[in-house]
Amino acid sequence: MPTPFRYTEPLPPKAATGRVAEVYAQLSRDFGIDEPVTFVVLSSAPEILAPVWALMRESLIAGPGSRTGKELAALGVSLANKCPFCVDAHTMLLHATGDHALAERLVRGERPQNEQHARVLEWGKRTRVPGGLGPEPYPFPREHAPGYLGTALAFHFINRIVSALLTENLLPGNVQRFRAVRSLAGRTLARTVRRTALPGEALALLDLPDPGESPGWADGTPVGLAYAALIRAAMAGAGLLDADDQALVEETLWDWDGAHPPLDLSGFPDRRERPGARLALLAALAPYRITDEDVAAWRRPEHTDHCLVHLVSYGAFTAVDRIETAFNRPTARTYQGTQPIDSRAL
Repeated sequence: MPTPFRYTEPLPPKAATGRVAEVYAQLSRDFGIDEPVTFVVLSSAPEILAPVWALMRESLIAGPGSRTGKELAALGVSLANKCPFCVDAHTMLLHATGDHALAERLVRGERPQNEQHARVLEWGKRTRVPGGLGPEPYPFPREHAPGYLGTALAFHFINRIVSALLTENLLPGNVQRFRAVRSLAGRTLARTVRRTALPGEALALLDLPDPGESPGWADGTPVGLAYAALIRAAMAGAGLLDADDQALVEETLWDWDGAHPPLDLSGFPDRRERPGARLALLAALAPYRITDEDVAAWRRPEHTDHCLVHLVSYGAFTAVDRIETAFNRPTARTYQGTQPIDSRAL
């Protein structure tokens, strides 16, 4: 049977034990989807799976700010990263929030009618460019920043994992292209999506970092600890590269301006000479361009699924780190447009 997994063979979720089983249980309860492939694909590396789930849960699901607003931010991120799987997922989840007309406008490529929604969507898109947010205040209330920033960073990571390791189809046969399917799928998730989630419950799944490692933008919320745990887990994948390849990856990302690479991938390492560096850089900058040949050139008998997940996660997180360090951190103002912001909408 066809599988959504491109380069790994995860264990069936029903065989999960320990921390992986605990993550699946929280996913089912708080995300409303049993065994989502976006997380199953990480299951060979529980030390990465848990903080990725924790960051998404504590920001998108339990963090401050409305679910509709954060779904729009995540959708903007996914559009900027050219991740059709995640674009379709967030469109479906907007149906789950009850915003059916908004979801279908976005499917048609139209601008949201609500100006605040349009600003949040555009903000999400602009986060791909390090420093691209400029000096403008956030397009949402300042007290909601941990939820929105955590959501954006979570999906900059998840988009890259999905594009690298999964096929593009959200549902079998790509049936999410039909409006009735999108609407029905959203309605089945509505009760879970609209239920209030208690912040902090995913932290029990983590080897918690010191609170001092939490970034300032998280304002002491559980989002910051989840983000710090993901840093520690994802950056461990650097150990799969030698010092020269690590330096190449990190120096390239330091100079990255958010652009998608050219079609000929000029400037990328040759897969025959530096396959690990090439794979990590593709995961960071253009995961949708990873090919069977790229993976085969790097993979040796000792390179298990666990290793591949770690290398792709390392590459993906170097991009996330570049984006995070360049985030503008405005003062406690809201967006000063032609209309005052309504914090109830976001």
